[in-house]
Amino acid sequence: MVVNTQQLMVMLKNQLKALEQEVLQHDNRLAPPQRKLLLETERFNHSLFIQHGAQLGPCIEQIRSSIMQLEKQIKLKLAPQTIALSCERIQDRFTAVKRALLTTSIDIKSKTQQRASSRARFVQRQNQSHQASGFEWIANNVMQNSHEIYAELNKHLNWAKKFEQKIEEMESKLENCHSADKIQLQNDILLMHRRLGKCRQAISYIEDRIQIFERPYQSNNR
Repeated sequence: MVVNTQQLMVMLKNQLKALEQEVLQHDNRLAPPQRKLLLETERFNHSLFIQHGAQLGPCIEQIRSSIMQLEKQIKLKLAPQTIALSCERIQDRFTAVKRALLTTSIDIKSKTQQRASSRARFVQRQNQSHQASGFEWIANNVMQNSHEIYAELNKHLNWAKKFEQKIEEMESKLENCHSADKIQLQNDILLMHRRLGKCRQAISYIEDRIQIFERPYQSNNR
């Protein structure tokens, strides 16, 4: 039994040493954008490793810790079932890291495709939103430079202010309005509210376009 456990420990430590070299080469080959891409990705079951991202170096240390724990269990002559379970857990960890070494490129491609799909969906939603809003003419005519963008924003802000003032005047008249004219005045107020709502939507649209327009300049100044 003593010989078997000694052989077992030698075998596990040699296995770990070989795997450590593979992991070291794997981690060194990773480009910074690839590391960043998988930074928040969980690649293992929580029962196996506490680890995030593309780099597998942290897994080696956790396997080393498990082997040291197994060595203590053997020295303490714990129950064979306990030692067997520890051995199974270590082998499961070896297998998981071996699999991860082979699937890193697949995970990177998958994450890249997910991001590309998310960006495409975002652009599509933005375009649909702009088309549905009826404000695409703004993008075509006034989004060529910052001067035109801000001029258009000021124009819509002035319109909104006038609409608000008009609504206040009409609502004040409504209190003293003759019943025969009240329905028409209420319809006029409703129409003015719709115009104000449309104007505010245009303001939000233009402000969004301003952020998009200015983003490259903000990035360059950082």
